[in-house]
Amino acid sequence: MAKMRYISTRGQAAPLGFSEAATTGLARDGGLLLPETIPDVSGRLADWRRLSYVELAGELLSLFADLPPADLRALIARSYASFRAPEVAPVRPVGPLYILELFHGPTLAFKDFALQFLGNLFEYLLQRRGGELNLLGATSGDTGSAAIHGARGRRGMRIFIMHPRGRISPVQERQMTTVLDANVFNLAIEGSFDDCQRILKELFNDLPFRDRYALGAVNSINWVRVLAQIVYYFYAAFRVQEAGGAREVTFAVPTGNFGDIFAGYLAGRMGLPVRRLILATNENDILARFFNTGEYRLGPVVPTISPSMDIQVASNFERYLYYRCREDAGRLRALMEEFARRGRLSLPPEPDSAAGPPFTAGVGDRAATLAAIRRMHAEYGYLLDPHSAVGVHVALEQRQPGEAVICLATAHPAKFGEAIREATGRNLARHPLIDGLRDLPTRLDVLPASAAAVRAYLAERIPL
Repeated sequence: MAKMRYISTRGQAAPLGFSEAATTGLARDGGLLLPETIPDVSGRLADWRRLSYVELAGELLSLFADLPPADLRALIARSYASFRAPEVAPVRPVGPLYILELFHGPTLAFKDFALQFLGNLFEYLLQRRGGELNLLGATSGDTGSAAIHGARGRRGMRIFIMHPRGRISPVQERQMTTVLDANVFNLAIEGSFDDCQRILKELFNDLPFRDRYALGAVNSINWVRVLAQIVYYFYAAFRVQEAGGAREVTFAVPTGNFGDIFAGYLAGRMGLPVRRLILATNENDILARFFNTGEYRLGPVVPTISPSMDIQVASNFERYLYYRCREDAGRLRALMEEFARRGRLSLPPEPDSAAGPPFTAGVGDRAATLAAIRRMHAEYGYLLDPHSAVGVHVALEQRQPGEAVICLATAHPAKFGEAIREATGRNLARHPLIDGLRDLPTRLDVLPASAAAVRAYLAERIPL
């Protein structure tokens, strides 16, 4: 049984065990949690290659989770039992690329991989220790519905999800607001996703409030979110290696909050042969600019047709910066203080010899996104949602001859029917789960972009 400890990127909080790390979310010094060491699994890849998705998840998560092995396996099996693809995360060859389909879960988005597991894990931990947990999250679109579906109706849990009012797709909003369970609360915040994320961090950094109201995190500041996503990088690489014989693979990842691509970075550090990571952003290109120029500078949030990526402050980026700072928490703290003060920070280019796979980056704007949807459907009969299309556009721009590139398809196209109609001129994106939401009643509350307003809302609804 693993005894991994978790440390804060800012180096001023006591190490935690797995169960504490899962329910804590943000470290008490304001940093993000990371495993004290990253295990090297390069010697196990041959044995893992033919495992099912659930079996592989059991092997990988057992390296980080100090749960009884039989309990961990049962949690994993239960978490993926509702996925609609037998493989859980199928990989499809499409033209010169491979598409890793991550939208077969209950809310048709890649967030289901982590949040189905996290919901089951929270319930398991509460059953063992007693008490309650009040989950607070911020969403730019897909996290909210996946978190709600992972937590709805569970004993001992309430979930409060903030989303930027009018800045997510109508389907994404209905996936959240049609869930009427008594333990689910939807908050439409009058602002951007960055406002929601700022409020969330302010409340988690208010330690007396956080402790008094037993707050837990479902955003990707929660380490378990990242951990669960590492699995599908290994699984996809194994499938492509079997199909084409490529030893090294490249992943193209549409990126907003840096959590998904950071999971791929960790997979590479663990020993998966990742040639490089292609980071793809929409017009909110703060991350692409960093990897191309070395400067991370705030700009205004631009509403786009890929709303889940309409983010400027990527909450998981601090985890990557910790490794770029050679695990020097003092240097990382200085960088984050500079960013908080000036809205920008700079780092020199990463040397080729640095640990972890290298990054390249590109941007897919509205025209490029629509063109990618149109091209992949016209040439290969494959329909992409606009987020996945951003990744495909940048992958096609950057792919080198003979390179095995796996593009992460992060959401089902039916969630973004308007973009599909604009790209193809046809109403091609349908799914019975989405169609079934049309006439359901909804419930939400509208609040200003104020931590004080959200704090008061929680205090009124969490009995002490």
